[in-house]
Order: sequence, then structure tokens, then C-alpha cells
Amino acid sequence: MKFGMRKPSLRGRVKARTSIKRQIVHRAGIKMPKGYGWVRDPKKYAYNKVYTRTSFDIFSLLKKIFK
Repeated sequence: MKFGMRKPSLRGRVKARTSIKRQIVHRAGIKMPKGYGWVRDPKKYAYNKVYTRTSFDIFSLLKKIFK
């Protein structure tokens, strides 16, 4: 588990937005409603919940500083 600041990854950001799987699911309208991630994959949901509370993004930090 990561604690502290996350390293930004340009490759990861581009991959997440241009993946074939994302495009198919998005266009087919098979998306789950917000807040229902625990139904699809409870283990991943729990991991992500803890991860987002224990680490922070450099871009969100910069946004708060220069706001």
C-alpha cells in the first residue's frame, strides 16, 4: 500500500483514457451507477478506498496551493 505522494505517470494517464475496453464499455452504456463499485469488485473497491485516503496526487496539491 502506498502512503504519501503518488508519482504522476503520463503513460498511465493516456492509456486510461484511450483503452479499447473503456471505449467499448462507455459506448455500449454498460456502466455501473456511481457508488456501486463494491457490487462489481468488492476487493478492488476496498483497496481503492484505502489507497485514495492514504496517498495524494501532486496535481491536486498544486491546485490547492495556487487556487
